[in-house]
Amino acid sequence: MDIIQAIIFGIVEGITEFLPISSTGHMILTAKLMGLEQSAFQKSFEVIIQLGSILAVVFVFKDKIFKDINLWKKLIIAFLPTAVLGFTLYKIIKSLFLPQTVAYMLIIGGVIFLIVEYFYKEKEYHIEDIKDISYKQAFLIGLFQSLAMIPGTSRSGATIIGGLLIGLKRKIAAEFTFLLAVPTMLAATGYDILKNYHEFDGSNIFLLIVGFITAFIVALFVIKWFLGFIKKHTFVPFGIYRIFIGVVFLLYIY
Repeated sequence: MDIIQAIIFGIVEGITEFLPISSTGHMILTAKLMGLEQSAFQKSFEVIIQLGSILAVVFVFKDKIFKDINLWKKLIIAFLPTAVLGFTLYKIIKSLFLPQTVAYMLIIGGVIFLIVEYFYKEKEYHIEDIKDISYKQAFLIGLFQSLAMIPGTSRSGATIIGGLLIGLKRKIAAEFTFLLAVPTMLAATGYDILKNYHEFDGSNIFLLIVGFITAFIVALFVIKWFLGFIKKHTFVPFGIYRIFIGVVFLLYIY
């Protein structure tokens, strides 16, 4: 990997981390297009630069993150399913980081989005403030997030669908998804660094920094755009995109 490729990965990560289209999946597919092998460093790079996008969340939602202790309690409860399963199934999850897995999960997730949006209708009684999310609902959203350990599923996509199904309005489902990314990706990144620190040297660390900073800058713009978008639109376009890109890559792979 060179610096230009690191920047491209940072852009892809920044754009896709908070859209329900799978950032990890898109980075795996990007690596495939660039002819980069899914080496131990490559897999770690794809996880670690996501922290840049997560810091963008902290910047955008700093008032909620640093002033509401109850929100943090709910985020930790929502994070628990992924923490337990991620630690237990780490090696199995890493073995699934393949273009074929991503393509199939993009298509499956896209179909699910279209089905959910077909039946989902926002009601007045649906939750429209993060403070009103119960601990039970937070845990249920966390169960949906744990499904996203399969690359191509999309962490944000899984949690948004979970939020819609338990009665959150689209904007609140998206906001909780963004905030849940903070403990989730901090833990995932930290664990990955501990497992693979021996893969890093001076040049690799520089590439990580480049990808990290690029992802942070791009994610700042994407978060604000996405929150504005879902005020007026559904998630149907993302479902269609997922199916389209999944089919395209299946044709490319085979």
